[in-house]
Amino acid sequence: MTAETKSPDDLAFDRRWWTLAVLCLSLLIVFVGNSSLNVAIPTLSRELHATESQLQWVVAIYSLVFAGLLFSTGALGDRFGRKGALQLGLLLFLIGAVLASMSTGMGQLIACRAVMGVAGALIMPSTLSIIINIFPGHERPKAIAIWASVTGAAGALGPVASGFLLGHFGFGSVFLVNVPIIIVALVAGKFVVPKSRDPEESQFDPLGAVLSIIGIVALVYGLIEAPDKGWMSVGTLAAFVVALVVLSLFVAWELHAPEPMLDMHYFRRPAFSTGTGGMILVFVAMYGVMFLITQYFQLVLGYSPLSAALRLMPIAMIMLVVAPLTPRLSARFGAHRTVGVGMLCIATGLLLFTGLSTHTAYAYVVLCVVPLTTGIALSMSPMTASIMSAVPPSRAGAGSAMNDATRELGAALGIAVLGSVAASRYAGSVAPALRGLSPADQTSARTSIAGALHVASSLPAGARDQLVFAAQHAFVNGIHLAVIVGATLAVISAGIVWRNLPHTLAQEGALHSPVEALEEVAAMGLGGVPPIFADEQRDEERELERDRQRHRERDRQRSG
Repeated sequence: MTAETKSPDDLAFDRRWWTLAVLCLSLLIVFVGNSSLNVAIPTLSRELHATESQLQWVVAIYSLVFAGLLFSTGALGDRFGRKGALQLGLLLFLIGAVLASMSTGMGQLIACRAVMGVAGALIMPSTLSIIINIFPGHERPKAIAIWASVTGAAGALGPVASGFLLGHFGFGSVFLVNVPIIIVALVAGKFVVPKSRDPEESQFDPLGAVLSIIGIVALVYGLIEAPDKGWMSVGTLAAFVVALVVLSLFVAWELHAPEPMLDMHYFRRPAFSTGTGGMILVFVAMYGVMFLITQYFQLVLGYSPLSAALRLMPIAMIMLVVAPLTPRLSARFGAHRTVGVGMLCIATGLLLFTGLSTHTAYAYVVLCVVPLTTGIALSMSPMTASIMSAVPPSRAGAGSAMNDATRELGAALGIAVLGSVAASRYAGSVAPALRGLSPADQTSARTSIAGALHVASSLPAGARDQLVFAAQHAFVNGIHLAVIVGATLAVISAGIVWRNLPHTLAQEGALHSPVEALEEVAAMGLGGVPPIFADEQRDEERELERDRQRHRERDRQRSG
């Protein structure tokens, strides 16, 4: 049968591996773009004179927009076409990346990152939905393993590539490097990615999406701006009031909406509410620490961006070793014990960071990272399984979206909460060293360690050394307080998880194999790899097998 006589379904099946390559390329862009930004934070401070709150915003805004839109964009792709959603996401990411590379101020860059967050929310759900539709059941695990491996590698290598580029070019290179890859994915996708949509036309909830974004952004705004404006200032309190009112309206709307974006009744189930809360905390710890430690490496210890990125590599290696063991440990000791121990490991790693000084050896940082990363790897898969085991099979998509949204929300809150705690302690600790400076220099030095180092560079030798010493010690003091807060939350969560997380998770709708656990860990660079679950997979396999039988029967008739 020639290509001209083949049906669209047959062509899509023949091209499925090329389609997978385009989908991997599409997600590679999002992972590299997001995971590489942390290494660029000190560069942004220097080149765009960013304050600490602006640095928090430029990292957090992507996750906020992504989390707020994830439920709706998945439904939009199902209803209007997944290929269209994917290509629109790539186009928006291209626009956002180009404009970000040309930004001359942090306000512009933050806006561009928001656009890229919209793009990521369009790309992310579409890629896996298309894989599910074009690969038969016996090939799907291999396809998803390839997909997860590519994204996991991108999450690990993104900071290294970013560090290399920043050593030779300006901050815009971190965004421009994606442009040729996006163009290839767009052009290739036009020809090899098949069109597909959900015949049942999934419902979406635009009002719920808008309320959730406004409420979460107001909450994070209050947290991020509080160190600069004051925790009891009118602006900060107003932000918290808006967050409380709007999120209450969101809950009320979701409880009564005919097709809710998030069914609030799920939170009555301990497996769902505990898994959701625990997942948020894991990402609070991960992203909050990453945000602070990348600055510590470059602005306190004096590493280059590339050297700092290379020193973060043990995080990925530890996860790759520990994650495959998690399903076996959960089956033997119980999910609640495995996650509880994981949370205590996170707390231990965070508390070890209180030993950091302005001259700490890199080996000690690795010592801190080992229990922290081990705890994260132990916790992620069982909590995803817990979330999904509490959701009926017919709503597996919503459960998966909730799993992804909790990751992104945790990432944003980690940067906001731990970053703001550190910034408040830094501002208070550095203040005595700023006496005698001009008001403008005092403001610049108080808002971020990078600002203090910039001010110090224009002072006489003696004054310069004193300010550098004071700023670096103040920043380390900020890290100490932030990790104590994080460790306290982790210990409390360990107790809650031990008591409320189910001992045995359902055998359907959960992660139970080492491969699936690795797929889960591959999500760390972005925050969300929706897994394939047993109920959903069986239905899809039966449907795909019927399609294959029809295709084989049609081929026999034509050849006869």
